[in-house]
Amino acid sequence: MNLISSAKRQVILDTETTGMNQGAGAIYFGHRIIEIGCVEVINRKLTGRHYHEYINPMQAIDEEAIAVHGITNEFVANKPVFAQISQSFIDFIAGAEIVAHNANFDVSFMDHEFSLLQPKGPKTSDICQILDSLELAKFLHPGQKNNLDALCKRYGIDNSRRDLHGALLDAEILADVYLIMTGGQTKFELSNEKLGQEGGGIQRLAPDRAKLKVIAAAADELNMHEQRLDLVEKSGQCIWRG
Repeated sequence: MNLISSAKRQVILDTETTGMNQGAGAIYFGHRIIEIGCVEVINRKLTGRHYHEYINPMQAIDEEAIAVHGITNEFVANKPVFAQISQSFIDFIAGAEIVAHNANFDVSFMDHEFSLLQPKGPKTSDICQILDSLELAKFLHPGQKNNLDALCKRYGIDNSRRDLHGALLDAEILADVYLIMTGGQTKFELSNEKLGQEGGGIQRLAPDRAKLKVIAAAADELNMHEQRLDLVEKSGQCIWRG
């Protein structure tokens, strides 16, 4: 697996739907997309361009779903149906690599919506590459929680605005997570000029500085560590063991 995509243009994407808890199979329960949020990344830099639409699904939204994303039937009643926004959406994502957390869920819904168009629309994989950031997170952090909230905590990303799920907000947060997770900066562009005039802003530590204190792990901590590695090995290769 390539940890850093070679794609020049990426679209970080999230959707909200009328129902929950059936995963990608929710489309077989008749559920539909009600919100799409996308942010654009080119050459691993956020461009500031985004795509965001609320959609009238022409059916009731489950109460359980409303509790998660806060989008009500009344709110979407006067929003466009998917067919009305489909071309602008396709134009935004075409030719890009889509990055989505649990991409199979979002892509399955997108393909379902495209299939209902008249004439029938494309399959997502025919017009985009697809990268699942959840699978990437599982590869990098085996045996750990890898939902968006857990990744924000792991990487020190502020998600305090995320009281409810929202497609655009989640896409913005995922963009930060993805770029940090794959080793790139998300918000700062540092140049030698900004860092300092000579030596590229490198700051040398004083040779007489105090030595760092090394705290050895206790026996019970080592035992707990080995138990955690045992769990990691059960789910796949454990890179921390030879």
